[in-house]
Amino acid sequence: MSSVSLPDEVRAACAWVAERARSVRIDEEAIEEYAASLPQPGASDESAPFADDPETAAAFAICMNAINFGSGWWPTIRKLPGHSGYGTMAAGVTDRFEAAGAWSAGELQAMDAETIAGVVGQEPQHPLMPQFAAALRDVGEHISADHGERFLNPAEDADSIPALAATFAAWTSFADVSTYDGRAVPFYKRAQLTAADLHRTGVANLPGLDRLTAFADNLVPHVLRVDGILHLDPALTARIEAEELLEHGSSEEVELRACAVQAVELLAAATRLTPAEIDSTLWNRGRAPVYKSFPRPRSRNLAY
Repeated sequence: MSSVSLPDEVRAACAWVAERARSVRIDEEAIEEYAASLPQPGASDESAPFADDPETAAAFAICMNAINFGSGWWPTIRKLPGHSGYGTMAAGVTDRFEAAGAWSAGELQAMDAETIAGVVGQEPQHPLMPQFAAALRDVGEHISADHGERFLNPAEDADSIPALAATFAAWTSFADVSTYDGRAVPFYKRAQLTAADLHRTGVANLPGLDRLTAFADNLVPHVLRVDGILHLDPALTARIEAEELLEHGSSEEVELRACAVQAVELLAAATRLTPAEIDSTLWNRGRAPVYKSFPRPRSRNLAY
């Protein structure tokens, strides 16, 4: 068995892509000043969902992250007032858990587009709904077959946060590997984020949280571009600003994600912050109006 952890595989592959990227460049001379501007993380007064019930909290974190993709579709979904696309989905799942409890492994295995559409307030025919249903069925199958129908078991069976992330990365619902110049480039955004969320809920009190990489999506690269850390080829910038969808797995899309991960690694090295802490800061910064005033890169895929 390889002694290299999943986050280290992501880290190495993203650094390799960043060295060869043709459409995206990290402004390494700007890293030190930008790193100094990043705030230190403060204690959050927001409790994790269902923190008073560890099994339900674990189920929520795993199920919600299993369907934590679709950002390329957000302009087409029916959003709740004042909610983002992700916020709309999370609100629906939260309401379901509060009203009827967590889904059982059996309920997840029977999930269909109509059922999940009813939970998140969308039409069953929307392309995301069968994809969400398939992801949840996969979770149900793994929780049933591998973990005794207990959502806590993946955390209890792992000896570190990177190992927990690797558990989820092996599930189809968390698959996230692209190819660049013939090399496999793992990102595992949601697998790593699930492990981090389980740690935040208190049900995965395991070492190694600091070893996770940034959770590569489309918002963190966007924030880094607006803030001048990532420089894009003018043709790519024009495509993004024209709101053209990027093909998932294309060289430009892989470069955006990989260079964001590598930039966060450089920022972490210049601070006392972990990549996950920097990722959280940048993701939350992306909610500000200045970042929303520029089109962000979008791609329709199952990764983010």
